[in-house]
Amino acid sequence: MNDELGSKEAIKRWDKYAELISTSYGENGDIHREIFLNPALFSLMGSVKNKKVLDAGCGEGYLSRMIAKGGASVTGVDYSQNMITIAKSKSPEELKINFHHGNCEDLSFLQNESYDLIVSNMVIHDLYDYEMAIHEMNRLLVEGGTFIFSIPHPCFVTPGSGWVKSDTGEKLYWKVDNYFYEGTYNQNFPIDQEEKFLIFHRTLSSYVNTIVRAGFQIEEMIEPKPSAEMIEKYPSFEEDFRCSDFLVFKLRK
Repeated sequence: MNDELGSKEAIKRWDKYAELISTSYGENGDIHREIFLNPALFSLMGSVKNKKVLDAGCGEGYLSRMIAKGGASVTGVDYSQNMITIAKSKSPEELKINFHHGNCEDLSFLQNESYDLIVSNMVIHDLYDYEMAIHEMNRLLVEGGTFIFSIPHPCFVTPGSGWVKSDTGEKLYWKVDNYFYEGTYNQNFPIDQEEKFLIFHRTLSSYVNTIVRAGFQIEEMIEPKPSAEMIEKYPSFEEDFRCSDFLVFKLRK
C-alpha cells in the first residue's frame, strides 16, 4: 500500500499495458465484463436510441461500440493516450464515435449539460481524485440525466482480500482485510507482469457520501451475479455466488 502514488503513475501503467489489455478484449470486453458487468450495465441503461452518451474511461472502446450499435451518439474519453489510439483503430467509422484523450477528473474541454447518459465501467477506482470525477459527471449531464458506474465491490475487494485455501487448494472462504484503509495499492493484474495496475480503495460510505454531495440521487444498485446461462457457459464462476466482486450504481441528476 502506498499513499504517495497518484494519477500520473496510474496513467503511466495503463499506457504501458494498453496493447496487452486490448488484445484480451473481444466484442463484449473481457470475461468478467461479459458475465457480470455488461448485463448489469445494459439492464440499468435501458434503450439508448437517440441519446447522447459519454463513455467515461472508455479504454479500448468495446462498450462505446456496443452503445453506438444501440443507436446512441457516443463520445468516449480515456486518460491513456495509447488506449484512445487503440479505440479509434478498433471502431468502425460508421459508428461515428468521438474519442478524446482526457482524464475524468477534469473534462473541462467538454461543455456543461452535454449528455443524457454517462457510463463509467470499472474506472472510478482507477482515479486518484474520484470526488472531482463524480462532480464532473454531474456537470456534464442534463438535468434528470443518468450516471451509471461500476467498481470493484469496496466491501469485499480490499487490500489483502482473497481466497483462504486448505492444504489441498480447496477455497474455504473469502477473506477481507484493511477495509478502512483509503489509499493506493497494487491490483493482481496483469498477472504475468511485475508492475501491476493501481487501485484506489475507498469505503462504501465514502462513495455514497461523495455521490450525495455531488448532487446525485441513488436510484438503484446492483451486485452482479452470473446468470444460469453464464454458469452453463463458464461453470467455474459458480464460486461467485459466495461473494460479490462488483458494485454498480445508477444515479440521477
